[in-house]
Amino acid sequence: MSKNFLFIFLDGVGLGSNDPSVNPFARASMPCLQNLLEGKKLISTDSPSDGIHYYLSGLDATLGVQGVPQSASGQAALLTGQNIPKLIGGHYGPKPNEAIARILSNGNLFKKLTSSGRKACLLNAYPQRFFDSINSGRRLLSAIPLAVESAGLKLKNTQEYYAGNALSADFTGRGWREHLNLADTPIYSPLEAGKKLASLALTHDFSFFEFWLSDYAGHAQDMSSACSLLSEFDEMLCGLLTSWEYRDSLIFITSDHGNMEDLSTHRHTLNQVPALVIGEAPFHQNFSRTLKCLVDVTPAILAYFEVPG
Repeated sequence: MSKNFLFIFLDGVGLGSNDPSVNPFARASMPCLQNLLEGKKLISTDSPSDGIHYYLSGLDATLGVQGVPQSASGQAALLTGQNIPKLIGGHYGPKPNEAIARILSNGNLFKKLTSSGRKACLLNAYPQRFFDSINSGRRLLSAIPLAVESAGLKLKNTQEYYAGNALSADFTGRGWREHLNLADTPIYSPLEAGKKLASLALTHDFSFFEFWLSDYAGHAQDMSSACSLLSEFDEMLCGLLTSWEYRDSLIFITSDHGNMEDLSTHRHTLNQVPALVIGEAPFHQNFSRTLKCLVDVTPAILAYFEVPG
């Protein structure tokens, strides 16, 4: 039986306190997630915990390096299994510097999986203006699309989105229509987007989705907007889980650094990031047993697919 693995990356999400005055994860209405977690929440006091279809633990994002974790070095650590901050002499971000880009290009999770014959993809679609800004040199690739391209995979574009082969960063497509003025953009409800994400992921061995709006919400320190964002994410999760094929398949949700879980500051935090593994026991338990910090993620995924590190 083939294995499926869906990696949902939530940018800037740590395990915060059970304080609804600063932590939207303690305040927002997220019935689907709480049902999955058997009444628990994505907060520090509910980690670690183990249930029928999940295992929740925390991952160290500091990696023994002084300073506040940053996006480029944290994402690169997730995608390479290497202690990037230690290798380059500190946390770095938001976009990869030359040293991080070189490490990512030399070997990453996407490259190792595709080299072993596994079908891997990034399910995010990018609008044309993104490609225009990259090609003009006005914008640098962040760590995740850089890793994808270095593996010889193409980033999905507007045509892929319109064809139903990818999703926009907000899952629904509303951002493309409202902020990019692409009036004919197909729109999904969050529930429909979750079902679409499941159908796309189940056609690949390994799928990755990058949700960066959570980091923006953390920097903005707007509790109402953050809670609305989490409510929509929860609706998407409901659609995903109702359409997911659990047998021998896993969904993994994690982050690169803390931020959104503490709206008392606009800066990143030192908090652990969640490692939420969704699947049937003993698959989620077996996958979770080696996860302690960001660098443990790639080796665990390679072991799941029985691919040499």
